Amino acid sequence: MTWFARLLPQPLVSVVILGVWLVLAPAISLGHFLLAAILAVAIPILTSNLWFDRPRLVRPWVAVLLFARVMGDIVVANWQVARLVLGPLDRLRPAFIEIPLDVADPFVATLLGSIISLTPGTVSVEIDRPRSVLLVHALDVDDRDAMIATIKNRYEAPLKEIFRC
Repeated sequence: MTWFARLLPQPLVSVVILGVWLVLAPAISLGHFLLAAILAVAIPILTSNLWFDRPRLVRPWVAVLLFARVMGDIVVANWQVARLVLGPLDRLRPAFIEIPLDVADPFVATLLGSIISLTPGTVSVEIDRPRSVLLVHALDVDDRDAMIATIKNRYEAPLKEIFRC
């Protein structure tokens, strides 16, 4: 194992930790960047025994674009959820939705579930691997098929491209 692989056993996770920390920090400063960098290195090393074999990152630029998309979606979803919960509660249409998965790799399916859970108003409940279904609870569902198509097009398709699975 190279020194780079020992230092960053999960490079994508490290990048995500670094990026999310800096996005959520109240201000970007050297202190926040150093703390984010330490966490981005330490967390993957400390949890390396818990990770299963991950697929190879094939298209890193698609990962960067997906990261930007997810960050933008989180901002928009925060606004939408705030409007929903501050408005009349009878407008809410919560529902459980089963999303058929095209990805068979458990790492990629978990990454998809994590992306969905990071977006306010939705949470991944379960990945049913035998049925290849991701169960998601959404705060407001107008059209189930449209929501499934959105998740598959916005998140699952780029993940499949990133990991070529």
